[in-house]
Amino acid sequence: MSTVKDLLSEKGGAVFSVQPGQPVLEALRVMADAGIGSVLVMRGDELLGILSERDYARKVVLLGRASHDTPVTDIMSAPVVSVQPATGIHTCMRLMTDQRIRHLAVVSDGAILGVVSIGDLVKRMLADQAVEIDQLKQYISS
Repeated sequence: MSTVKDLLSEKGGAVFSVQPGQPVLEALRVMADAGIGSVLVMRGDELLGILSERDYARKVVLLGRASHDTPVTDIMSAPVVSVQPATGIHTCMRLMTDQRIRHLAVVSDGAILGVVSIGDLVKRMLADQAVEIDQLKQYISS
């Protein structure tokens, strides 16, 4: 079974973050430029929250707020749900489903190692299933 560490070694551990007082518009620019759906909200090395496209849609757009003068801290989700590198992919999927979230921070000894999305997990699970199916076909045919 694949772990978060396996996934991060494949996808990379780039971490995109914003400061808590920055306007939401700047966080959206970071997400758009990086092609990602969330950014961590950090003060130095301290993880304060996470801001996702879903947070933006529900807490800015639907409430008629302005992206350029709403600080990230007003709409971020906190505390951040996180996992360890050794956490299994299936455990992550269950956690995301139970918590109704789409992103997990990967933390080890207080250090942020990366972020995994539900898309990352699904992609990895499909690849793992393909390998397992291929192995079963080989076993059956031999």
